[in-house]
Amino acid sequence: IGVDLDYETVGGSGSMLMVTASGTAVFLE
Repeated sequence: IGVDLDYETVGGSGSMLMVTASGTAVFLE
C-alpha cells in the first residue's frame, strides 16, 4: 500500500518514475 501512495505522487511528477514505481510494486507483491 505504501508503494501505491508513492505511485500516485510520482504520477503527477513524471511518467518515467511512474513506471519504476509500478515495477517495484509488482516485485514486492
